[in-house]
Amino acid sequence: MQILTAVEPLRAALSALKSGDNSVALVPTMGALHEGHLTLVREARARADIVVVSIFVNPRQFGPNEDLATYPRQLEADAALLEAEGVDVLWAPTVEAVYPPGYATTIQVSGLDAVLCGAARPGHFDGVATVVTKLFNQVQPNIALFGEKDWQQLAIIRRMARDLDLTHPHAMRILGVPTVREPDGLAMSSRNKYLTPEERAAAPAMNRAMREAAAKIAAGEPVAPALAALHAAILAAGFARIDYAELRDAATLEALDPWDGRPARLLVAAHMGKARLIDNIAVTV
Repeated sequence: MQILTAVEPLRAALSALKSGDNSVALVPTMGALHEGHLTLVREARARADIVVVSIFVNPRQFGPNEDLATYPRQLEADAALLEAEGVDVLWAPTVEAVYPPGYATTIQVSGLDAVLCGAARPGHFDGVATVVTKLFNQVQPNIALFGEKDWQQLAIIRRMARDLDLTHPHAMRILGVPTVREPDGLAMSSRNKYLTPEERAAAPAMNRAMREAAAKIAAGEPVAPALAALHAAILAAGFARIDYAELRDAATLEALDPWDGRPARLLVAAHMGKARLIDNIAVTV
């Protein structure tokens, strides 16, 4: 596995690896890898000849009071995991390699970025869209894989790639991979490390309450009371506060009340201790 930290060596390595029309899959991450990330890597390996994993803790998607300084960083351990999975290139750029002096460009996906996590974290998705656009240009993959746990992020990346003509059948495709969960239902996340043992034991209650709410809505119960019960159940489980617990159109993120049967996601973000946990599940007839 090649570990690269600057753009020109990355381009040279990829040029050699792509010879003979080899296909390339990209798995963008911020490191602190867990089984959810490795599931993306394995899916990438099944779908492409060359697998590139990026690890970059992107400062532009963290707010001034968020956990940029304390976000888990374990490059050596992450590299060992990726090498064991047969990854070809670990792209681990420095901040200066991604945002050189004088950098002045931002990508914004208007509308989709202003709701849910975007409302609670202003500017967050500008940082996400910008760094993902740069990763796409740096690696030029045939397929890019993202976890469905960050459903809003996935929707924004899909819209951004469509609007900027980055995706079409003969170029790049974006694939969402289902959320990987612990046996008790908690969505795997690098931020789960922030939970104390007591908080970790309580945290799966959020997903259980979400599944109950989704079942009620799918069975025809009005959206508002189902969401009110979901809100109450999450707080009763020990979460300190809830940023949102909403039913949204799966593609446009439009709020749905009433629900008309279209593809929808129930999305939640809530705080427990030092951790802000997000999750989402499909709501279908």
